[in-house]
This record gives sequence, structure tokens and C-alpha cells, in this order.
Amino acid sequence: MLFALLSLQAAASVKPGVEVLRDRGFDILKGKRVGLLTNPSGVDRGLVSTIEIFQKAPEVNLVALYGPEHGVRGDVYAGGKVADSIDEKTGLPVFSLYGATRKPTPEMLKGIDVMVYDIQDVGTRSYTFISTLGLTMRACGELGIEVVVLDRPNPQGGLKVEGCLVEQPWFSFVSQYEIPYLYGLTVGELAQMINEEGMNRDQKGDQPHIKCKLTVVPMEGWTRDMLYADTGLPWILPSPNIPTPDAAKNYPASGLCGELYGFIQVGIGYTLPFGVFAAEWIDAEKLKARLDSYDLPGTAFRVIHYKPMSGSCAGKIIHGVQFFFTDYEAACVTLTQFYVMQALAELYPDNKALQPSRKVGLFDKCCGSDRVRTLFAKRHKVADITLLWMSAADSFRKASEKYWLY
Repeated sequence: MLFALLSLQAAASVKPGVEVLRDRGFDILKGKRVGLLTNPSGVDRGLVSTIEIFQKAPEVNLVALYGPEHGVRGDVYAGGKVADSIDEKTGLPVFSLYGATRKPTPEMLKGIDVMVYDIQDVGTRSYTFISTLGLTMRACGELGIEVVVLDRPNPQGGLKVEGCLVEQPWFSFVSQYEIPYLYGLTVGELAQMINEEGMNRDQKGDQPHIKCKLTVVPMEGWTRDMLYADTGLPWILPSPNIPTPDAAKNYPASGLCGELYGFIQVGIGYTLPFGVFAAEWIDAEKLKARLDSYDLPGTAFRVIHYKPMSGSCAGKIIHGVQFFFTDYEAACVTLTQFYVMQALAELYPDNKALQPSRKVGLFDKCCGSDRVRTLFAKRHKVADITLLWMSAADSFRKASEKYWLY
């Protein structure tokens, strides 16, 4: 019992940036007109939103809200365009950064002195919120507007780095920076690296990097070996298909596979988003046996049969595997999906993942290069891409250490 109580106390020790800023009396915001880029994941441990915290603080003059993908209130589904509006609860103007424009225009930023960013990250390059952050930093840098990032935990921890760097011409809104697929930094640390390392160019590399005046408000109590369950903080889904910390942890293990439309189902439209690999044509027992034969470090599979509630497989019984990370530190998270594609190619040679007829544009963009697909498509063997996929991990980890705050 004592051990359990001590564990709970330890797990409750992380204080996110918004709470640290509040404890400091909002010192860096006093006397400034504040814009806030946030969504429902911007809350304190008591589930009070950063919007409400700022509105109630006499030290903060909150004048505008800015909405990323899914909107400030999280009421826009994946891929849906977000429109400029008036926030019903606060009466503040809301400017969309996932609609007609993804980089704030000078008109949108008119009347603010500082832009505050508070969104829960998932630690994966293809997640669009960090792209929105970078474009906002660039726009603010052009106009001399300060940017403040309220730091939050990386649900992948601060040590997991996997995936190759983005290459030209594959920079896009889902691969905005020359960083690995898993980058092992908090969003505040990443913002510092983007700002200092010249990463914040336009996607074609035609325009020069522009720095902004950046302040990161660090967390208290977070350490690099922590996964989200260790923090004691409530998880508020940052987007509709990341409802739990496990979904955030699984996203980089299956999300690339999910970009191959019409191939297999990865749990979107069911209760296990990004936690399964399944299809009508799969023999679940055979797939599990083949994956088990690879003896993947820190990774386990179980047979699953389920009926999605939405999507192309809605109402159909499909078969496959659910996966678990039994030792997250030992697992090569992002290669999980490639091992599944390898196993399915071995079991079903006529239904390989990377057939010539398959749409692969978004897959290549998320990978950051077409070289991954080109190499893998030759034999559908993970061994053919491992060197390329992991080539940047050690060098990036070493280069990024100077930006560690914890």
C-alpha cells in the first residue's frame, strides 16, 4: 500500500508549462496583448482550459484565439477545414490556421504583442500541430512578435528517436522539418531547435530561415524516461483519433501503413485507433504466427476480430492482430508497421502493400522521402530499409541534446 501511494505521488509530480506560468504570476505576459494558439488539450491538471485560465487572470490581456487542425474547441474532424469565427464562450475572434491559410497572415496577427502556444504534442513528425507551430513562429518572426511555448510531455518520452530525415522535394505539412519521424524532444525543445538550427524555411527551401523571439516555459518534474502514464496528468485527446496515451504511442507504429488507402485497417473507426492491423482477407492466426516468428524486441501481438463502426470496412467483420509494446525502450516502434507489411507480403504475395496501383503520395510525404517506399517495394523486406530508416537517429540525438531542458 505504501509503495502504491508513493508511486501515485511520484506520478503526480509533473507540472505543465501553463501551471508553471500561472505560478509565476504570468510575468512574461504582463502588459502585452496576447494571442493564444491552442485546442482542447491545452488544460491544467484540473481540466481548466488555458483559454479560461488566461481570461480569468487579471495579468493577461487575451485578445485573440488561433485554431490548428480540428479547431480551437476540437469540433472539426480530421482533414476538415477550420473557418475564422467568433468563439461563443469568450466572444474572442478565432483565426483559422487550417483553412484558407496555414501560416498566420499579418492581418491575423494585427493587434497582438505575443503569441502563446499550448497544445499537447504526440512526438511524431507527421502530426500537423508542430507544423502549425513552425509556420506561426515564422510569421511572428517576420513581424517582430514574440512567441511563448508552454511545454508539455512528449508521450513517446524524451529518448526515442527513429526514422530518416525529410528530404527535398518531400517537405510538406506532414513533414515540415528536417527531423526524424520520432524526434525525442518536447514541443518546447523542438521549437528551440527549429528556431536556432535554421529549420524554419518554407517547404521548397526558397525562402531563408527566419528566427523569432522565442520563450519556452518548461515543465517541472518531467524526466526524459517518462512516458505519459508516468506524469500523473490527465490525457485530453489532441485530435479525434488520439483518444488515449496508448493511441499516441501507437500512432507512429501504424500510421504510415494507414496512409496506404485500401490496404488494411489500423483501427480508425473502431475503439482501438492505431492499435491494430486487420482486413477481411487476413487469416489472423497465420499473421500472428508469422509476426511472432520474427521475435521483435519489446513487441507482442494477439489475434483480434472486430467490426469497425465507420470507414470503408464499416459493418464488416475483419481479422488481424492487436499489438502491444511490452518493453517500449527495446522496441523499434516505427518499424512495426513495416514488419506487418512484410508478413502480409509473405502470406499473401498477390496483395502486397506497395503494389503499383496503390496511391502512395501521402505515404511518401509522411516518410519524408520516396526512397523508403522504393527500397521496400522491391522485396517487402524490412532488412532492405533498416539502414536508411535508422540512419539519422544517432546524429540527430547528439545534435538535439543542446536543446534539452530536462
